[in-house]
Amino acid sequence: MTELKYRVGFNLVPGIGPARLKLLEEYFGDLGLAWRASLADLYAAGLDRKVIESLVAHRSRINPDAELEKLSQAGVSAIALDDPAYPPLLRHIHHPPPLLYVKGHLDPADEWAVAVVGTRRASAYGKEVARRLAGDLAASRITIISGLARGIDGQAHQAALDAGGRTIAVMGCGLDYIYPPEHAKLAAAIAERGALVSDYPLGTPPDAVNFPPRNRIISGMSLGTVIVEADIGSGAMITAEFALEQDREVFAVPGNIYNRGSKGPNRLIQQGAKLVTGVTDILEELNLTMVAQHREIQA
Repeated sequence: MTELKYRVGFNLVPGIGPARLKLLEEYFGDLGLAWRASLADLYAAGLDRKVIESLVAHRSRINPDAELEKLSQAGVSAIALDDPAYPPLLRHIHHPPPLLYVKGHLDPADEWAVAVVGTRRASAYGKEVARRLAGDLAASRITIISGLARGIDGQAHQAALDAGGRTIAVMGCGLDYIYPPEHAKLAAAIAERGALVSDYPLGTPPDAVNFPPRNRIISGMSLGTVIVEADIGSGAMITAEFALEQDREVFAVPGNIYNRGSKGPNRLIQQGAKLVTGVTDILEELNLTMVAQHREIQA
């Protein structure tokens, strides 16, 4: 708990990301020592002047113990990279988030997870496909991961819940914000039956710049990512790029060549993504056809 509170503290300091936190850990061997370090020692650890000034300014206003208490009162837990509860798949990406905030609970079975993402401006076809795929995956005891956004994401989460399965929403803001606000009821249901996850501390608003980086967590927690509908350059396509960088499978649902929302998936298929016409395409490609039976045996 002592180490955790300092991780929470460092996560509130602008400029201290995964790489610099690792630098501090390796130099000081103890994050408590790093938190209290002198200017000279911080320079010696390899931080530059701008980051040191930010750290010194912020740590004078941050009480790590109070921050842990604030999380507890909000019903949010903090999970560090070295915690056994940290998602194993995410731990193996390049520069994994050193700290995750979780509302709800993560489960060992979430290692069998597939991301289903797409455009906020989904067509009737896209919504139906998202519901069908996510629902069938959830019925096969696969955890559905998405981003709680309007459109495809919301459809995927709801379908997983309707199928009695688990789903995880990765958010681009602090867990004390629900964005979009009309998904408050959905978010509450997800926290009850799965988890809301973010690497942003409480109080972080849903600014546009936060969402592309969070997409690496959506793909990083998943064995594969399914793009249902997405325009070129969209957030869902960024998620697909992260999945490829992380050596995870990318799946794409083909669509009408005249539909803007089909441009992304159709291009991914041209580039070698697995074309999806049903849940079997995903389960077989990821060797997940026996997950339901395996989980029954474990239970």
